[in-house]
Amino acid sequence: MTSVRIIGPGRAGTSLHHALRRAHWPVEPLLGRGDDLRDATRGVDLVVIATPDATVPDVAAAITPSDEVVVAHLSGSLGLGPLAAHRRVAVLHPLVALPDPDRGADRLVGAWFGLATDGDALVEEVVEELHGRVVRVAEEDWARYHAAAVVASNHLVALLGQVERIASAAGVPLEAYLDLARGALDDVTALGPAAALTGPVRRGDAATVEGHLAALPPEERPAYEALAREAARLCP
Repeated sequence: MTSVRIIGPGRAGTSLHHALRRAHWPVEPLLGRGDDLRDATRGVDLVVIATPDATVPDVAAAITPSDEVVVAHLSGSLGLGPLAAHRRVAVLHPLVALPDPDRGADRLVGAWFGLATDGDALVEEVVEELHGRVVRVAEEDWARYHAAAVVASNHLVALLGQVERIASAAGVPLEAYLDLARGALDDVTALGPAAALTGPVRRGDAATVEGHLAALPPEERPAYEALAREAARLCP
């Protein structure tokens, strides 16, 4: 079975460490800031860099290259470039939010993973062991791929923050809207975005949209207007 060493004891690295340990993989203790990384490839088949994006190039450069060992990272925005000093390289980007190690380990099972089109096939064993699914990303497409991931996760959270602010002004808790949001995501899953769209923009009800804008405080209007335009792009 493939043996693994993970560099980076943050949420992503610890989540992967827990998930692989639960799957009974031989996983070495996590390495972190202050550890000597030169021999990180010794005694393992795969080294995974799970540090913040800005530090991945320096961490990769600190590892003594080995012709036999795969060096991969978890970043969804960098591609293979930062690993150029190594012969066998890969990207293993989990397309799930990892808020803490326990939830992260659970979510990694069955998750989608972004893999580099030209990366080493060894990381496919990790995905298979976690019962995951793969999307292949060309080197020139990582920024677009990651931008879509940010919109799907971070921007969705920011949008629900706006829901909370607007709803609280009417005395309604955010919780009352969460089933509505979940249902919309379920509809997108079943039907696709265009068919899942409902509401005043889909109906061409400009008067309702204008009424919403008039009721909103000025600081909330730009986001509403921008997303109403995006909704209009889905309409036939």
